[in-house]
Amino acid sequence: MPPEVEGTGAVDPFLPYLATIRSMVDLTPDVKLMGLELDDPAIRDSFDYRPGQFAFLSAFGVGEAPFGLTSVAQRREGLEFAVRRVGTVTSALQELEPGDKVGLRGPFGNHFPLEDYRGKNIIIIGGGIGMAPLRPVINTILDRRADYGDMLIINGARSPQDLAFAPEFDTWAQAPRTRLELTVDRGDEGWTGSVDLVPTVVGKLKPSSQNAVAITCGPPIMIRFTLAGLRELGFADHQIVTTLESKMKCGLGKCARCNVGDKYICQDGPVFSFEQISRFVEQF
Repeated sequence: MPPEVEGTGAVDPFLPYLATIRSMVDLTPDVKLMGLELDDPAIRDSFDYRPGQFAFLSAFGVGEAPFGLTSVAQRREGLEFAVRRVGTVTSALQELEPGDKVGLRGPFGNHFPLEDYRGKNIIIIGGGIGMAPLRPVINTILDRRADYGDMLIINGARSPQDLAFAPEFDTWAQAPRTRLELTVDRGDEGWTGSVDLVPTVVGKLKPSSQNAVAITCGPPIMIRFTLAGLRELGFADHQIVTTLESKMKCGLGKCARCNVGDKYICQDGPVFSFEQISRFVEQF
């Protein structure tokens, strides 16, 4: 439950929880992985969330911004968020250090319905910071590996230095019935992997649509061409899922700024199948 307004007993969903930064790890030149611990033990123990949900982080005196939860609740290892430096709030958050305080509101939104994907083959397709909301999907599947079929992970970025979560690549690649394919737009002298756009890699690998679900997140142009490629491979729109968390504003459906068509992303999403999206977003 959100914190109460002091002296009233009323719940204020805009009042954040206090949290302490436990770790700040550089993932790429402009992305840091922030590890948090909620200060109140009771809230910490009851705070539950699922892959795909998001929360708002506050840099006090500056503002707040939404971020997908990149950790897995069942691991009970604290909360993690991938923060990319893109503006005033994210820059302020990146300047903080372990021991500093932040505010946290959430969790909000729906989640990837992994319980519905049991027994299916999973194709994860991520580009750049789009891997952040996909990381908990991957790790949840790895924690319950017997519940799912084969998993193909396609992870792309602009350059080798922009591949987030590189320390986890060996774990992902060595997991049972799991294949990891990395690709970059531009290689360097030390890069020996694929140099191709993500949609091109999808077309080359030709994942089967039989008993499969494709989960994708990344830049809009990548998603557009990836969607076209998956459709050519026989994936129906209900087999392709994404998250629109970047459109979040207040998280509560009060400001009416995250609406797309007749949907509020914070209430009806941020996770949608493309069958759902095609009903209210013409570009799909």
